[in-house]
Amino acid sequence: MLQQAADKMDESLDDLYKYIFGHIMTQMTATAGIKKQGQAAVDALLQEFCQLDSKNGFEPLDASTLTVSQKQEALPAVNLIREERSGKLKGRTCADGWSQRSKYTKEETASPAVSTDSLMISLMIDAKERHDVATADVEGAYLHADMEDFVLLKLVGEAVNIMCQVNPKYENFVFIENRKKVVYLKLLKALYGCVQSALLWYDLFTNTLVQMGSKLNPYDLCVANSQFKGKQCTVAWYVDNNKISHVDDTVVTNIIEKIEAKFGKMPVTRGKHHVFLAIDITFNDNNGTVTILIKEYLKEAIADSGMDASKVAPTPAKKDLFTVDNGSEQLDKRQGEFFYSIVAKLLYVSKRARTNAQLAIAFLCTRVSCSTEQDWKKLIRLLQYFNGTLDMPLILGADSLAQSKSWVDAAYAVHDDMKIHTGGATSLGCGAIMCKSTKQKLDTKSSAEAEVVGSSDYLPNPIWARMFLAEQGYELTKKIYQDNQSAIRLEKNGQASCRQKSRHINICYFFL
Repeated sequence: MLQQAADKMDESLDDLYKYIFGHIMTQMTATAGIKKQGQAAVDALLQEFCQLDSKNGFEPLDASTLTVSQKQEALPAVNLIREERSGKLKGRTCADGWSQRSKYTKEETASPAVSTDSLMISLMIDAKERHDVATADVEGAYLHADMEDFVLLKLVGEAVNIMCQVNPKYENFVFIENRKKVVYLKLLKALYGCVQSALLWYDLFTNTLVQMGSKLNPYDLCVANSQFKGKQCTVAWYVDNNKISHVDDTVVTNIIEKIEAKFGKMPVTRGKHHVFLAIDITFNDNNGTVTILIKEYLKEAIADSGMDASKVAPTPAKKDLFTVDNGSEQLDKRQGEFFYSIVAKLLYVSKRARTNAQLAIAFLCTRVSCSTEQDWKKLIRLLQYFNGTLDMPLILGADSLAQSKSWVDAAYAVHDDMKIHTGGATSLGCGAIMCKSTKQKLDTKSSAEAEVVGSSDYLPNPIWARMFLAEQGYELTKKIYQDNQSAIRLEKNGQASCRQKSRHINICYFFL
């Protein structure tokens, strides 16, 4: 799965980010959590069940009134214990909605989430214009949305006992099935794990913002804008995590109060430092920049690898990065899973804060299904680089919000299969708000052709940025820089500059 996501990583990373948040964070089953943490884990589940019960997330049903088919289609409840970085335990109950996937189309379940590029541009604008910024989480977000279809949740075993402790009314609905206690619950609210839940919550939250007078940016449907006191207020959100910004702090306070009136009290962070989607964000008013850092996440990846924490490397990779030794020994299953997990974490990091390591990570993503001892050494080299640069931030700023500059380059026939590697970056002054480092999907016959194809692949990024910023109220002009004169002529003139060695280039690349 990761390799497929890596192949498309600049087309859509949303599904991968959701996978990372859902499966790679430090968590365990409730059974394992109770065995390891004892009463503390039980208390965490009690707190989670209390929230579900208090928000009327479901109602118990008499098992004798259900048909055999309904019982078979009931979704098993998955109870998890998560160990937070602070040491606090958090319970999470969700439904195993895998069986629902065949019942709905993607359009009926797919939910947008703010893109990395939108978030970075928004942060840069906040820094440039010295906005007041607040980050806030809607607690139990999905439980605010009504479940539209008839969906049953099935609690089994120890979870039944804990639920009965929360509210004795559930004792009247306990049913013995295969010698285990079972309770069937009809979902009244959207629950994590149900395939519809994310879209139900998105529709509810979006409609709330629209009713408050906000307008969605058509180039990112998780960015909403409204006008207050002649200035724009922006809300950007990733599921239940919200970033709210405006030049006037009273406007931000007003927006928070309106959201809380609908969804309840939220934990809110104000000021110059925020943690949003595992990213440490610091606004620097002295120079109008924003500093982005993912330190703890990198520490986790280094610890998971078992690497000697004292070792550091000066660069992310050696010159042999693209060299594949077919004689290198395959990693065993356990180490291969470690390789997969760590590369997934680093892919998330590279897209958010450590864009300078995208090249090495892009290559390692292509090796997750066939990782070898050679690949493991390359991964360790990358981790040693991160180990020596844990405090290296990404700093973003804009000289002007009226012009962007992009650079594109291609390395010809550097991969083992003779494919080309393309790199691109876009900046408005300080730091790159968008970066791309990817293997081209076709073979080309010359370096000039490789440059044209690379430019064609990357150019949609700054085009999108111009359209996104136009909807945010900023008219942007863009410049593209390249270092191959033949490619530049082909891109400027199209077929008019084609000669014998370039007439085969498909017309689709000449939209440049």
